[in-house]
Amino acid sequence: MSIYLNKDSKVIVQGITGGEGTKHTALMLKAGTNVVGGVNARKAGTTVTHDKPGTGEVELPVFGTVAEAMEKEGANVSVAFVPPKFTKDAMIEAIDAEIPLLVVITEGVPVGDAAEAWAYAKSKGNKTRIIGPNCPGIITPGEALAGITPANITGKGPIGLVSKSGTLTYQMMFELNDFGFSTAIGIGGDPVIGTTHIDALEAFENDPETKAIVMIGEIGGDAEERAAEYIKANVTKPVVGYVAGFTAPEGKTMGHAGAIVSGSAGTAAAKKEALEAAGVKVGKTPSETAQLMREILKSL
Repeated sequence: MSIYLNKDSKVIVQGITGGEGTKHTALMLKAGTNVVGGVNARKAGTTVTHDKPGTGEVELPVFGTVAEAMEKEGANVSVAFVPPKFTKDAMIEAIDAEIPLLVVITEGVPVGDAAEAWAYAKSKGNKTRIIGPNCPGIITPGEALAGITPANITGKGPIGLVSKSGTLTYQMMFELNDFGFSTAIGIGGDPVIGTTHIDALEAFENDPETKAIVMIGEIGGDAEERAAEYIKANVTKPVVGYVAGFTAPEGKTMGHAGAIVSGSAGTAAAKKEALEAAGVKVGKTPSETAQLMREILKSL
């Protein structure tokens, strides 16, 4: 089992002919993902050639629209590698086509554009689940990758991971690679994102193969505090947490666009306190957090 993505997912790449799209299509295929084509309106009707392990060379069709890719190939996941100024249009196109899952990797998307696309998805009945923007995407180890997470860090196992940070996603997967993961999802650190900690927590709670959950947050905003409330009320599985930014200097905006602290709200200490009040064990470092999870798994 997994959440949102599995071996049967049929993936397309918006921006498949660009530099990033080309590189990561190859890596997604190498990870076992069933990539069925791509989208670039200016190159519709052409194909791109990639190596697919176990199959050899494959010719992937390039379509003019997401809707056409869905109609011709049965695509149900799109990964967008589109420059920031075109990302909103790419998102709206995918939402109009009602593709079930849209993973937006692009960094530097204007917050107003992300908010507009998110509101548009909501107005259309939330038929498209959005992950991102500015995220590493989602991986179900051994089955499928939609995004840029290195697929060789870890194998399949009982841990569900949801993280605001890409690099901390990778580190946590490596730290716990002796146990493995059901699904790891990087939701992105921008102020406006699609899938939230709470969405992922709900999905992991409902996934019978996920036995325990790691949640990684960071300073800024109140997403972790809201997630703590949700965990207290709805999550029965053990959760461990890590909040990046304990050593961040006060009053300075750090890293991700969402990492803005206002007064005491949004600090790492405040988030740690809220999570611990909800019964979540919080590590001071990623390694300590991994050790907390290791102890929980050994006791299950």
